[in-house]
Amino acid sequence: MSETIPSELPEEYRELSATVRDFAEQVVAPVSAQHDREHSFPYEVVAGMAELGLFGLPFPEEYGGMGGDYFALCLALEELAKVDQSVAITLEAGVSLGAMPIFRFGTEEQKQRWLPSLAAGTQLGGFGLTEPDAGSDAGRTRTTARLDGGEWVINGSKQFITNSGTDITAFVTVTAVTGETERGKEISTIIVPSGTPGFVVAPPYDKVGWNASDTHGLSFDDVRVPEGNLLGERGRGYANFLRILDEGRIAIAALAVGAAQGCVDDAVRYAKERQAFGTHIGGHQAIAFKIARMEARAQVARRAYYHAAALMLAGKPFKQEAAIAKLTASDAAMDNARDATQVFGGNGFMNEYRVARHYRDSKILEVGEGTTEVQLMLIARSLGL
Repeated sequence: MSETIPSELPEEYRELSATVRDFAEQVVAPVSAQHDREHSFPYEVVAGMAELGLFGLPFPEEYGGMGGDYFALCLALEELAKVDQSVAITLEAGVSLGAMPIFRFGTEEQKQRWLPSLAAGTQLGGFGLTEPDAGSDAGRTRTTARLDGGEWVINGSKQFITNSGTDITAFVTVTAVTGETERGKEISTIIVPSGTPGFVVAPPYDKVGWNASDTHGLSFDDVRVPEGNLLGERGRGYANFLRILDEGRIAIAALAVGAAQGCVDDAVRYAKERQAFGTHIGGHQAIAFKIARMEARAQVARRAYYHAAALMLAGKPFKQEAAIAKLTASDAAMDNARDATQVFGGNGFMNEYRVARHYRDSKILEVGEGTTEVQLMLIARSLGL
C-alpha cells in the first residue's frame, strides 16, 4: 500500500506532500460527503487551502506567490484528490486555468492587478473556452468580440466553465473571434470581470460528479470591457490556450493519480477489515490481485506525470508526454474506481463511502481538458501519423 510519499523526491517536495496530506485528511475529508450531497461549494476548505499558500505555489513571490513550481502544484493536487476530487479541481482550475494565463501572457499591469489575489486564494478566475458547438474543436468558437470606441463588445456563450460563479470569482477570461485572417478565424482572449453588465452566469449544472465544484454556463450580451483587457497578443488566443492546456494536462494527470491512489488505499483498508468465508477478504486472491493491479496502474500513471512535469520544468518539449500522462492517469482513475467499488461490494454503491464518489467523479477525467480521444490524436500526431 503506497501511503508513503515517494522517497526519491527532494525534501521540500516531501514536506509539501505531507502537509497537504494532513490538510486533506483533517480538513477536507470530514466535510466532503456533506458538500457532495448538498452540491455546495466548500468555501471553508478553499480558505484553508489559501492559508497554506496552495493557490500561489507556482508563482513568484513578487506577485504574491510561494516561489515554487508547477510540480509542487501537481503534488498538492494528488494529495487532495485522494479524498475529494471536487476540492482538487477547484485548486487545479483556479491555478492552471484562472491564474496561469495571466502569468504567462498578461501585461505587467494585468499581473499586478490580478495575480496577488489569485495567488492568495482570496479570488478565483475562470477560463471560458468551451461552447455548445465548440468543445474539442475549439476552432469552431462563435463568441465574438469587436472593438468599439476603445472597448471590446462581446457576444456569445460558454459552457462547463469551472470557478465561474462563486462569491469569490473575480473574472473569466474568454476566447472570442476578433476578426478573420487568411487562415480562418482570428481568436483572442479577453478578461471579463465578474459583474460586468451583460455578463450572465447561468444556474449551476446538475452533474453526475464533482458536485462540490463550481460549474456554470455563461452568456455575453453586448458586454463591454476596456480594450486593455485583451490578454496576450491579438489573434494568439487559441495558440496560447493550447499551451495552457498542455500544462493543465499534467496537473489533471496528477489529480487523476490521486484519485487512483485514493481508491487503492481505501480498498486495502477495507480488504483488511472486511471478513468473508472465515478470513479478511484481502486474503482471497481474487481481491488481492485486483488491488495489486490497481496499485500498478497508480504507480505507472504517477511516473508518467512526473516525467512530463520534469520535461516542462526543464524547458523541453512535453506535449506528447503530457498527453500520455493524462491518458494513462485518467484511465487508471476510472479503472481503479470501478475495481474499488467491486471490492467494497454493496457498500461501494453507497455514497457514504469515498469509493462511490470516486466512481462518479472519475469519469469526467476522461473528458475534461482534452478527451481521451484527443490525447490519442495528439500522441498519434507526435508519431507522424
